Amino acid sequence: MEGDKKSDNETNGLTRRDFIKTASMAAVVAAISGSGVLFASGSSEKIRVGLIGCGGRGTGAALDCAAASPDVVITAMGDLFPDMVENSLKRLRERLPAERVLVKPETCFTGFDAYEKVVKADVDLVILAAPPFFRPSHLKAAIEAGKHVFMEKPVAVDPVGVRSVIASSELAKQKGLAIVAGTQRRHQAHYIEIMKRIHNGHIGEIVAAQCYWNMGALWVERAAQNWADRIIKKWSDMEWQVRNWLFTVWCSGDHIVEQHVHNLDVINWAFGTHPVKCVGMGGRAARTDPMFGNVYDHFAVEYEYPNGVRVLSMCRQTAGAAENVSERVVGTKGIAYTDSADGYIKGPKPYRPEKESPNPYIQEHIDLINSIKSGKPLNEGRQVAESTLTAIMGRMSAYTGRALSWDWVMNASRLDLTPPHFEFRDLPPLEVAIPGKTPLI
Repeated sequence: MEGDKKSDNETNGLTRRDFIKTASMAAVVAAISGSGVLFASGSSEKIRVGLIGCGGRGTGAALDCAAASPDVVITAMGDLFPDMVENSLKRLRERLPAERVLVKPETCFTGFDAYEKVVKADVDLVILAAPPFFRPSHLKAAIEAGKHVFMEKPVAVDPVGVRSVIASSELAKQKGLAIVAGTQRRHQAHYIEIMKRIHNGHIGEIVAAQCYWNMGALWVERAAQNWADRIIKKWSDMEWQVRNWLFTVWCSGDHIVEQHVHNLDVINWAFGTHPVKCVGMGGRAARTDPMFGNVYDHFAVEYEYPNGVRVLSMCRQTAGAAENVSERVVGTKGIAYTDSADGYIKGPKPYRPEKESPNPYIQEHIDLINSIKSGKPLNEGRQVAESTLTAIMGRMSAYTGRALSWDWVMNASRLDLTPPHFEFRDLPPLEVAIPGKTPLI
């Protein structure tokens, strides 16, 4: 944990005013010109944060951001639903001192345009934590408004969305804005050290890898409650599908995209690149009730990386089945194993961490804030977009039964899961993909 870690200002011996005095002329000019290298609030010592997406992960990310620096204050919040804002604000006020939560009624926004109002508010940094479908448009708005960004993974649900995220990430580079993604393993000490050793050749040339997110059932009670509320409260299709977003493909991308992206990101990190092709399969063995929307409950995908290296990817959300959430990279001179709590290297150059990694959910925010204050903003947009597309192409292959190439999915696929409208009314019925029948778009 981070209890004994000094604040960023204490560690560097600088306040933000001191930093502005001692920063390079280029950084100062960039700040004055509004490029976003420094925090936009200028004379204030506080880092003003706006939260977009007030569910459990968004609220958790706001708390993690507050834990990362005593300068962070939450000043604006937005969500599609008023009750989500209310519940999130209540939790923030319970967990943080009053002076850290400066949200006012006039800085709480709801509706489909809530994100636009948050990014236009007096904030320096926005946290994007709405359902994944909305991430590309929310990121675009935040970057165009000159805000630094922490965005949860995944960052899209289809190739069209991935391309948008990459474009916004390039714009962020031009404007000197930071983008850090919720792929927290990239900020976890034992992962970083093991990856450094892999890249330095400690396991030799990579010849194979495996990654897994096999777990028990998830959100079953919430899905049942949403189904009941849909009937009792007469929710429209739109409201039910968004509130039930984990089980709605257009909202979540399915669990291979929403969750397994973590493991696939680690594999891309190990290889230093993305796969070149894949073939996958999956289905619904346990999630047969309509309350589970149209997602699968299991996937298995074989990815091919450069030089013909094959990677086995498996993910499952099924109660009572064997669980495994980890990654394993096989080299000519050893193997590397990682999971969220541990890791090691076996071979002629063995390694095992001597101490537990600091909390990566907080560390990613520390790294984000430090990068902005140093005038060297992190930009993880493209790497998380490529990891997201890795998961998306696996889902597309499993849904259609087709083998796919990266180049086709990235550059030619027209798949766009955007619903026909954004209003609280009926939508087309959710359809479960059938391999061999579902078209490849």
